[in-house]
Amino acid sequence: MMTQSTAALALAALGHETRLAIFRLLVKAGPDGLNVGDIGQHLSMAPSTLAHHLGALVEAKLVQQEREGRQILNRVDFGMMNQTVTFLTAECCVGVTLTQEDAA
Repeated sequence: MMTQSTAALALAALGHETRLAIFRLLVKAGPDGLNVGDIGQHLSMAPSTLAHHLGALVEAKLVQQEREGRQILNRVDFGMMNQTVTFLTAECCVGVTLTQEDAA
């Protein structure tokens, strides 16, 4: 079960335009993922900029990195992505009741 702090970390990581673009590109790539060079080519970004933003996505556990020879492969952690979406929608439309005790 995802905690509120884990969800907040994931959403904060996705709350930056560059990281969101990287994440969406990796979602499109699917389980095969992409290396940093390929991400840079698709998004026209320098490797140093990508490394910084990928680090934030890895810290939030949204992206996993795996070394393959001289390259680092980046893949979305689809389980974490699904947990984040489920956390956001888990109580959709269940209603909210405010009692006098809640307001105090």
